Amino acid sequence: MATGAGLRRSVRGALALLVVVGTVIALLTAFQRQLIYFPDSSPVPPAATVIEDARDIELHTADGLELGAWFAPAPTGVEGRGYAVLVAPGNGGNRLGRVELLRQLNAHGFAVLAMDYRGYGGNPGSPSEEGLALDANAAVDALEELGYPSQRTIYFGESLGTGVVAALQERRTPAGIVLRSPFTALADVGAHHYPWLPVRWLLRDRFPVVEHIASTRVPVTVIYGDRDSVVPSQQSAEVAESAPNLVESVVLHADHNDGAMFGSRVVAAVGRLARHASRGEVA
Repeated sequence: MATGAGLRRSVRGALALLVVVGTVIALLTAFQRQLIYFPDSSPVPPAATVIEDARDIELHTADGLELGAWFAPAPTGVEGRGYAVLVAPGNGGNRLGRVELLRQLNAHGFAVLAMDYRGYGGNPGSPSEEGLALDANAAVDALEELGYPSQRTIYFGESLGTGVVAALQERRTPAGIVLRSPFTALADVGAHHYPWLPVRWLLRDRFPVVEHIASTRVPVTVIYGDRDSVVPSQQSAEVAESAPNLVESVVLHADHNDGAMFGSRVVAAVGRLARHASRGEVA
């Protein structure tokens, strides 16, 4: 009788554990995008109030959304580079938090389009991998209307944005790509932070950066911090190693969102990539 009672308790315990695990997995499956995307949905100020001569523009997506963005034309009185930089941000905040980077890129002679994805910066919609791809397509369309076809545009992806531009360059070939703090694939980041969860099985939004970059012929620059607490530095190094046409790999002594990751060394690397794209220089 004692053995039978013990067996029943073990069975009940196992069933209870399965229920708990199943519930956790179901919740993670249902709400995983809330764990991936951290948008600041607050409206942003007019472009001209934060970047000289910039203006507000609208991006029109294939699924019918109108998204706010900022466009800063190449400045007068500065050596013209002939390129625009499309800035695809990471998964937190909105474009207002990238103002210093945008100003520096513009001051270095680039036209700049700062996009916000759906759900960010007062934009309608909710973010997803498919949705962000449509948003990026709309940004390239807008730049083309402004006189910068993709071949005269450098895609700058930051963190999550590296997944966006890595896929975008297969659809619309740019002059070059800058990947700031790239991951090998989003599931790899999730598995690093949540090793006790079957992340690779659960994740719907994949963003397979290495898969896209390993087959590209576009010039690539990779920038990452050696103390990154969000995206493991080794993953960024692997992305650089996978790029057939790597221009350079820039390693900064910084964490993921430290000021250096938005500063002068990042902007200088974009400039070197632009020179490589225009004249075939090796950085």
